[in-house]
Parts: sequence; structure tokens; C-alpha cells
Amino acid sequence: MEDVKELLKRAQKRAEEKSLPYAGALTPFEAYDVLKNVPQAVLIDVRTSAELALVGRVPNATNIEWAFYPGMVANEDFPKQLEAGVAKGAVVIFMCRTGGRSHNAASVAKQLGFAEAYNMLEGFEGEPNAEKQRTLINGWRHAGLPWHH
Repeated sequence: MEDVKELLKRAQKRAEEKSLPYAGALTPFEAYDVLKNVPQAVLIDVRTSAELALVGRVPNATNIEWAFYPGMVANEDFPKQLEAGVAKGAVVIFMCRTGGRSHNAASVAKQLGFAEAYNMLEGFEGEPNAEKQRTLINGWRHAGLPWHH
């Protein structure tokens, strides 16, 4: 297993190269390694409750919806819920379906003072293929990492 400090440095370098406003960007495997090896690391799944119920969830992840189904109405309380549920000194990894909502959540977290806010690239389901099917190219599930319905 790679040293977690080196792994986080690589994630931070990705963020610098892409001018991302938060601490770093992790692949699903890297996120899993951080979660296993950093006691204060937290995975925040920002997908909707419907997505969790229908598609699956990661064990021990905390769900704070970025938007609500149906209609994807913004969760105006997201910042309050994040601050109430997560210590600002924690390593916080945000995950969604493909990495877009989690990018936004990590950006907000950084603005709120979470210095160790990371986005998980690829998301839970990953990019769609030509037939618009997910989990076949990349993402947490494609990587074979723990999940359940």
C-alpha cells in the first residue's frame, strides 16, 4: 500500500494542475485508501436519497444531499448540515454519481473553512458509455470497492 501522505500529495497536485479550489482530487481507489488509513477521514455522499436507495451506497458514508429528487432542487441547508455533522479539521472526501456535484460540494466546504476537502473523481457510478450505461468504465462500483443496496 502506498503511503497516504504521498497519495494526498498527488491528489493536491491534481488540484493545483486543474486550478481546483479545494485541497485535492482523489480516484476511487485513493479515496478508499484514505478512508481505511486516516482515522478522521469522512466520506460525504452528496447524492439524493433516491439514488442511494435505487443505485446503492457506500458503507459508513454520510449522506448530505446536494439537491433533492425530484427536480434536483438545491439543498439550501447543505452548508449548515455539513458544518453540524463534520469537524472542520477532518479529511473530507465528497462523492456523487460522476464527480460534478461533489466538485461543487468540495468547493463550498473549502469556502466554509474545511482545509482538507477533496473531491472523488469518477463518482459512485462513473462515466456513461456510448449506450449511456454507467459502472462499466470507471467509478467506485466499477473499481469493485465496497457498496450495497
